[in-house]
Amino acid sequence: MSGPVRRILRRPPVAVPPPLQQHFPPVVARVLAQRQVVDPQELEWRLEGLPGFGALGGIERATELLSAAIQQDRRLLIVGDFDADGATSTAVALRGLGALGARQVDFLVPNRFEYGYGLTPEIVREAITRQPDLIVTVDNGISSIAGVDEARRHGIQVVITDHHLPGEQLPAADAIVNPNLPGDPFPSKALAGVGVIFYLLVALRARLREVGWFAASGRQPPNLAQLLDLVALGTVADLVPLDAVNRILVAQGLARIRAGRTVPGITALLTLSGRRLERITTTDLAFALAPRLNAAGRLDDMAQGIHCLLSQDVIQARQLAVQLDQLNRERRSIEGQMRDEALAILRQLGPEESLPLGICLFDESWHEGVIGILA
Repeated sequence: MSGPVRRILRRPPVAVPPPLQQHFPPVVARVLAQRQVVDPQELEWRLEGLPGFGALGGIERATELLSAAIQQDRRLLIVGDFDADGATSTAVALRGLGALGARQVDFLVPNRFEYGYGLTPEIVREAITRQPDLIVTVDNGISSIAGVDEARRHGIQVVITDHHLPGEQLPAADAIVNPNLPGDPFPSKALAGVGVIFYLLVALRARLREVGWFAASGRQPPNLAQLLDLVALGTVADLVPLDAVNRILVAQGLARIRAGRTVPGITALLTLSGRRLERITTTDLAFALAPRLNAAGRLDDMAQGIHCLLSQDVIQARQLAVQLDQLNRERRSIEGQMRDEALAILRQLGPEESLPLGICLFDESWHEGVIGILA
């Protein structure tokens, strides 16, 4: 029997832009060019290098609505997605709005097995039982046309924050913040959902300062950089390109985690996975934290992951992290069994060279929450 076929993949050479040639040694310049860096300024990692929030379309209307809601003590409901980006986005929204002075903020994440993805009419009817005045979607909503209509039919305002590509028709929300809307001038189209809600909170802080909310309520404007550990985790977990904006957000978040200035939930998850806070990298976020968070949404309820990220109690955060770790172990076992079954089917179809380029496999017993990983 012949041995395995070895293939060498060679990337075509990338032209190195003159600014990189002028500032870096040849090898470094080629590496940067391969990563699509064209100017040394893109390597900025300080927060001062972030573009301003004013370029995000819809952000003025969104901050107007949220500012009024906070000042009038209205009920806010965050509707998130059931993946790690959605979980961190939800946690950032709750922590940020609370720090800005919102007193009535709750969250709701659709169970993928009951409601499916996004702000559906069914999840809106579930949300109505909590009597929200305003719904804020995070990491979803840009395709929720029927869901937004259902919310507005019941007199609920809707602010959509999302980063997914829009369809031909946009939902009739009261405000939409999404850098990927046609014609949106924001320079980064790679923001994850957690990056979009972070930008909205920064803009909201500026508006509340402008209208005198902090002075009137006797509170100091919060340091929203304290949310960057969650922003970094959600950005890496969602596998968005690390362009100039995302590199800054992730670098700053990693710095906070390494310094121990992170939420108890992240500390617990890192400790449980055998990582040391002072030495973590994006690899640890992607392969230690993200799978454990995602396991909750795949097998059970992402609310467990969100509560872990929101917990201020070290012992409770540890208990929730243990539950997430157990779910991830179960997910890996299910995935392994499904993979073996899928490979057995493929072997029955014949030798690899005789198979078509595309094959669709189906087994009604395969787990709905794990099938995406199997594919």
